[in-house]
Amino acid sequence: MPVSESLTIGALAAKAGVSVESIRFYQRKRLVREPDRPPGGIRRYRSGDIARVRFIKSSQRLGFSLDEIRELLRLDDGTHCDEARLLAEHKLADVRVKLAELKGMESALSQLVEACRGQDGSVSCPLIDRLQRASQSPDD
Repeated sequence: MPVSESLTIGALAAKAGVSVESIRFYQRKRLVREPDRPPGGIRRYRSGDIARVRFIKSSQRLGFSLDEIRELLRLDDGTHCDEARLLAEHKLADVRVKLAELKGMESALSQLVEACRGQDGSVSCPLIDRLQRASQSPDD
């Protein structure tokens, strides 16, 4: 392997924009290969490993789990576009559900904040009062 393609784990991490511990974590999860250690030497990574780690990080930023990323990597030969699209469609549906939940949370919090603004000098804070009531079960 040419020297330009021979990277230590630290160099790989730096070029991929992650920590050394992230590389080790990905190896434990079998997302990144762990090169053999030559006798008396240190493991060396290939330049292609940089792209793989960047792919993993990019996929994580899109919300894919490590299991989903493993599946995407399995489909990486370019002939499984339909399967990759299905994974992305499922992820998109998940994101849309989460967005709807977040919008509901935003609305509820906004109402609570406004209720607090209107309670100058009140003994009971509407936000805390509502949260306490919500945390009580009907049997309390």
